[in-house]
Amino acid sequence: MKPLNDAEALSVVKESITQIVPDADFTLVRPDDTFRDVLELDSLDFLSLVELLSERTGVRIDEEDYPELTTLAGSARFLVDRTAADGS
Repeated sequence: MKPLNDAEALSVVKESITQIVPDADFTLVRPDDTFRDVLELDSLDFLSLVELLSERTGVRIDEEDYPELTTLAGSARFLVDRTAADGS
């Protein structure tokens, strides 16, 4: 996959969350909020999100990467960094 910029990565994260939580209200989530808490994602929802992000971006996401995927900003940054690293 081509490297993502911040806006593209954030869009992928939000679209993926919306597939799992269709009524997710992103107006309640600031970039550095723990979105799992605000949007009430349980563990299975989070694992589904990880799988979806991996499928959509081609980025391998391991369990040790999960702490980077707790906020919208962190998730977007993770995808930007990983797609840039994979594309070089």
